[in-house]
Amino acid sequence: MAQHELKRGLSNRHVQLIAIGGTIGTGLFLGSGKAIQLAGPSIIFAYLIVGLAIFFVMRALGELLLSKAGYQSFTDIAEDYLGPRAAFVTGWTYWFCWIMTAMADVIAVGVYVQYWFDIPQWIPAIICLIILLGFNLLTVKLFGELEFWFALIKVITILALIGIGIILLVMGFKTDAGTVTVQNLWEHGGLFPNGISGFLLSFQMVVFAYVGVELVGVSAAETSNPEKNIPSAINKIPLRILLFYVGALVILLCVNPWTELSAAESPFVKTFSLVGIPIAAGIINFVVLTSAASACNSGMFSTSRILFNLGKNDQAPLHFAKLNKNHVPSNALWISVLVLSVGALLSKLIPEQAFGIVTTISAICFIWVWGVILICHLRYKKTRPQLQAKSKFKAPFTPFINYAVLTLFAMILIIMLVAEETRPALLLTPIWFILLFTLYSNRRKKEKNIKLSA
Repeated sequence: MAQHELKRGLSNRHVQLIAIGGTIGTGLFLGSGKAIQLAGPSIIFAYLIVGLAIFFVMRALGELLLSKAGYQSFTDIAEDYLGPRAAFVTGWTYWFCWIMTAMADVIAVGVYVQYWFDIPQWIPAIICLIILLGFNLLTVKLFGELEFWFALIKVITILALIGIGIILLVMGFKTDAGTVTVQNLWEHGGLFPNGISGFLLSFQMVVFAYVGVELVGVSAAETSNPEKNIPSAINKIPLRILLFYVGALVILLCVNPWTELSAAESPFVKTFSLVGIPIAAGIINFVVLTSAASACNSGMFSTSRILFNLGKNDQAPLHFAKLNKNHVPSNALWISVLVLSVGALLSKLIPEQAFGIVTTISAICFIWVWGVILICHLRYKKTRPQLQAKSKFKAPFTPFINYAVLTLFAMILIIMLVAEETRPALLLTPIWFILLFTLYSNRRKKEKNIKLSA
């Protein structure tokens, strides 16, 4: 018997940990090394600013999702408030966002494995894809369990890192790079050692570190109690940002001067190496490896569900809207994984540049998606005040905060255009949107011709 509906197999603990797993990943564990080299200790402020902006985006998304029972993702919201063209472009762009993000995670898996084994990056990347595909083809509950344990490992590790860092601070521990002290935050060129320009240039990687936070919205269709679980997950985002991002980075930068950390490796692993605990460094490398696998797992989940909804809404081939006996969109999953394998190819062809290229494209496309959420929320507030008045989960400070966050996103795109390293990816990304608008227009013309001929 054909299956037509996604199964609500995720419990509250699954949704909560999916939200954590989506926000703590490669962007923090690997990408923060590059961001630290650009901004120095001021990277802490960059994470605070972008994290606050993302929280307001999520509050807007949460209010929209709960305003109508039929919404399964923000693609449905985009169609309702901005029309089918916007839904088509946003749905496919969100799929592309997660494809790029998961590619970065696959590339990171190869980097982490090289810590132990001198093998090409693409080999462990392919192995990781095959294993995760097997898990995702089973049940959504199994995905939730896998992500639950992945996220739990990350949480425990970061908490342990913060705890150990505090102990080292109290002891005044001596590392290969000097004494563990809070003064490391400003004694090596100040809080802004590379000036305002370095601080601004770090925003691209900081944005990438937060991609996936909206996965709690994509999982809304498969949670057993969205009215309770979605607000709970969203409202805990600020605490997670302060603890897992800001807290962890403050400790890292106190334990070792920012000048000792490298853009080419995980600062978490490097910190324990500098402290002189090689076994701990190996353990941390294992954790960041599972983190990359976790983020890739989230990417597979997200891309398959997006393609499923696109197919169901007649914005993609109907083939993608079919579910297997386990209520999993297996056709959509297979296609997404095949495209994801390009990440392994990139790690073979351009191992030095691959991570930077895909993270930049991912950040740009996520800014589009987050911007659409904010614009839809503005339309919701203006055109459906009766729904907004009845909302039990109102987004704060609207509409002013919507415009403020949109302005921040525009500034980040301008920074990417100015920066030599991110400019090529920014200039190439519009090709994707031109392609989508063209495909949609051609699709509409064919539909009109079919109606006329009928």
